[in-house]
Amino acid sequence: MITILAVKTRKRIEAVDITREVRRVIHDLGVTEGLCTIFVPHTTAGITINEGADPDVMRDFIDKLDELIPLESAYLHAEGNSAAHIKTSIVGSSVQIMIDKGEPVLGTWQSVFFCEFDGPRDRKVQIKVIEE
Repeated sequence: MITILAVKTRKRIEAVDITREVRRVIHDLGVTEGLCTIFVPHTTAGITINEGADPDVMRDFIDKLDELIPLESAYLHAEGNSAAHIKTSIVGSSVQIMIDKGEPVLGTWQSVFFCEFDGPRDRKVQIKVIEE
């Protein structure tokens, strides 16, 4: 079974911490050992794991991506969101997390972030938990 998580973004580019929601899905399913795959079915949004304790880390991440891949450039794609497509390919569309004793195995400072690159939008995140 795939669980769909709705994410409503508010900015053109932002990182949304979805760690709490991922934990809730794992707990609600009652899985104690296994794997959790988190997939973003969009071409202008991605998913990553990074530090969640200091919000400046993800601000720096977003700012540096904007610096490296600016919104305006000599892109051929006519929709005006080529930068978002490129950022998504770099960040990636999925992450996988081990589950141990009913909890996602994340480092002390790690969080799961939905990365919006072409918002604001109503987005979906697909979560698949496989029990061992």
